[in-house]
Amino acid sequence: MNLKKSPVAVVDGADANSPAGSTTDMTTTIHVSVSPHIRAGETTATIMRDVVIALVPACAMGIYAFGLRALWVILTCVLTCVATEFVYQKLMKLPLTVSDLSAVVTGMILAVNMPAGIPLWMPALGSVFAILIVKQLFGGLGQNIMNPALAARCFLLISFASAMTSFPETVRTLFEGNTLSGATPLAAIKAGASIDWFQMIFNTHSGCIGEASVIAILVGAVYLLARRVITIHIPGLYILSTVGFVCLIHLVMGTADTLSVNYLVAQVCGGGLLLGAFFMANDYVTCPITPLGQVIYAVLLGLLTALFRVVGSSSEGVSYAIIIGNLFVPLMERVTVPRPFGMVRKKRKG
Repeated sequence: MNLKKSPVAVVDGADANSPAGSTTDMTTTIHVSVSPHIRAGETTATIMRDVVIALVPACAMGIYAFGLRALWVILTCVLTCVATEFVYQKLMKLPLTVSDLSAVVTGMILAVNMPAGIPLWMPALGSVFAILIVKQLFGGLGQNIMNPALAARCFLLISFASAMTSFPETVRTLFEGNTLSGATPLAAIKAGASIDWFQMIFNTHSGCIGEASVIAILVGAVYLLARRVITIHIPGLYILSTVGFVCLIHLVMGTADTLSVNYLVAQVCGGGLLLGAFFMANDYVTCPITPLGQVIYAVLLGLLTALFRVVGSSSEGVSYAIIIGNLFVPLMERVTVPRPFGMVRKKRKG
């Protein structure tokens, strides 16, 4: 998650009490800036710190479920992201931004979207791609056109599809139950298997590191909502629209008999939907800032995710859906900018 910068203009002005013709006091300035004029005390570092804290439960449950191998993947991603940003900025003689924790957040988000058994050089390569190609070469913090971690994950999925879709079985579960023998819940239901919604929500299951526990993801989401780092608008609408479009697509295809509570719970709690909705879809830089734009954005993500999952050959699709949505954000903001009060829209000729 990153922050957008607001332009600020500074205009020199004369003291209103100065007599005409007197020399202007150059120490008197009028600061003119764009709204909002009420400023909050949060900084990039404090926001990123909250995101790091919110990701800790998902990371911890991933390590619990998949063992120490998951810890090495997380450390590899985080350390490589931080090192890449530091080295690049040193070489380019740019101000160092490692202390704002944005590189740490990128590393953690990339790590929770990785399978625990992946060779460590692949997360390292993805981390370099995320920071160097997607973030720094676009201008650094706040200038990237897509989420760096998800762009890196898509890059790895295209380059190393087999390794990125080989999910190990969980080595520990919270309690005894059907763990689907290592298959991810989405892959199982796409193949026609049935799952238990209770196990899906409350037990650990196979998948990426951050997908091991639904409860851990929700704990982090509640923390972000409580700290007002995010709002429920984009995540909530994204999840609801995904469920709605999944049902609609099955109705159109004539396969409505496959719809059930277990199936829909797996669509929400399996795969990366919850992680994507709460930790990636509402990235400050790559999501719309206009209210209507956010609605369009969230619905588009839901439509794309449903299409990828139901119609596509893969059982997942959150990463690609969010990346495609990111690319349409400038257009969404352009067509949904509110009309200033008192301004009349120009009528098109002809």
